[in-house]
Amino acid sequence: MTALLHDGATAVAMAKELRTVLADHGIASDVHDGYGLALVSIWVGFVVWCDGERFWWRTGWNPRQYRPVYAWHPAMEPARAAHRIALHYADFRRRDAQAGGSVS
Repeated sequence: MTALLHDGATAVAMAKELRTVLADHGIASDVHDGYGLALVSIWVGFVVWCDGERFWWRTGWNPRQYRPVYAWHPAMEPARAAHRIALHYADFRRRDAQAGGSVS
């Protein structure tokens, strides 16, 4: 593993880059940092984490294993990650609207 794994400054820089690219997709977000990680807050219940090496976000729930399912993407490719996140965001918002509120 590289030294980037727990470098909070790198995680924040990558998260800010993702925020910029998400804005190009019309998605507003906020960046928060702490404990060597950065969080990109997109919507209630929709957060992207970054450790400087990768972005990851929750995509669903596995009822057999009783645990969340996550997707991830290398942090060195923020534009491609933002594209994937934008696709999930559209689906997330559609499910949120159908549920009449916040999707968990």
